[in-house]
Amino acid sequence: MQWTPGGTSEDVEDRRGESGGGGFGGSGFGGVHLGVGGAIIVGLLSLVFHQNFFSMLSGGPASSPAVADRQEPAQNTAEKTAVEFVSFIVDDVQKNWDKLLPAETKTPYHHAKLVLFRDSYPSGCGTAQTAVGPFYCPEDEKVYLDLSFFQELKTRFGAPGEFAQAYVIAHEFGHHVQKILGIEPKVRRLQQQNPDEVNPLSVRLELQADCFAGIWAHTTQERKLIDAQDVNAALGAAAAVGDDRLQRASRGSVNPETFTHGTSAQRTSWFHRGFDSGDVSGCQTFSR
Repeated sequence: MQWTPGGTSEDVEDRRGESGGGGFGGSGFGGVHLGVGGAIIVGLLSLVFHQNFFSMLSGGPASSPAVADRQEPAQNTAEKTAVEFVSFIVDDVQKNWDKLLPAETKTPYHHAKLVLFRDSYPSGCGTAQTAVGPFYCPEDEKVYLDLSFFQELKTRFGAPGEFAQAYVIAHEFGHHVQKILGIEPKVRRLQQQNPDEVNPLSVRLELQADCFAGIWAHTTQERKLIDAQDVNAALGAAAAVGDDRLQRASRGSVNPETFTHGTSAQRTSWFHRGFDSGDVSGCQTFSR
């Protein structure tokens, strides 16, 4: 992927120097021991219900961890480059939605923030935890990201490459687009009214965010910032976090009734729909 280093974006809040309180080490969570699969499942539940289930397991409320005194975040070369890359993607994704959303939906776009943290950090949706992975919180309109997830994406999920990382960020900002369009709050209301539809509605919401990520990728192709190898990296990332693949890896079996994000095939398919069309109207996951 072609990108230009340019410092830290105004839409990126670097809180790595304030993180660390309330984190966890090893395999234990307050006496409850979870393996990799358990952590993934609890993380998915936390994302779906916007509640910190890790804190519940430890026997305490979903409260914010103690925050250390402000200090300068570590600035080694690798992390500095990663922050500049994240900043480029955040700015590029949002500049495109600045143009696309009002042009296609007559709805103005306003920017969300991305918060960089280490281990754990308070969010409007409970405590952000490294094990949960990147997520968007509609309560404070911020995306939370621990840079260590990019290594997890490469080693655990088998999705290396900068554009795989870019896909993850674009997906989370896709949730911000859903909030602006009124889709996200409507889905949450429907989930409260119809408990049996919580998971199916969540899948549709996530697949639409994948499609929105594809729309952004479409614009990068038009600007010759990516090539076929980059697209394959994004598709690989989408497939890597499919519910069927995660469940099979964590417990050796698949239960579609518990899906919250969609299968690998669904996630890659909807990303491709957005990528091929570049059109918001082509991302109607709730009408199919």
